[in-house]
Amino acid sequence: MDSYGWIERFLEGPKAASYNRVFDSTEPAEIATSVVTMYEVYRRLKPLKGESAALEAVVHLKATTLVPLDDLLALEAADYSLSLGLHFADAIVYATARRFGAELHTSDPDLRNKPGVVFH
Repeated sequence: MDSYGWIERFLEGPKAASYNRVFDSTEPAEIATSVVTMYEVYRRLKPLKGESAALEAVVHLKATTLVPLDDLLALEAADYSLSLGLHFADAIVYATARRFGAELHTSDPDLRNKPGVVFH
């Protein structure tokens, strides 16, 4: 799940119901979450909902399988960036999903029609 899904869920956005079906049918530990996603969610929520709400969101993300950025993941992301034309954050999140063999659920137009991506 990338930041689009989490942000929709926490802000009860127009696509929240679609993402909530995925969240509610999946055990948190089965969701791979890039540390980049944590950064993006916190950064987006803090000015809109305040620090407490943003930190509460972080607690939910930490209940998933939190994936740190390491040297191998950085290189995998760079390869995806080169082959698929992805920017840094998208490449890291995409590489994280690929490493786990997971579907990447997103509304990010830069990831639309990429292998392994479920677009909401």
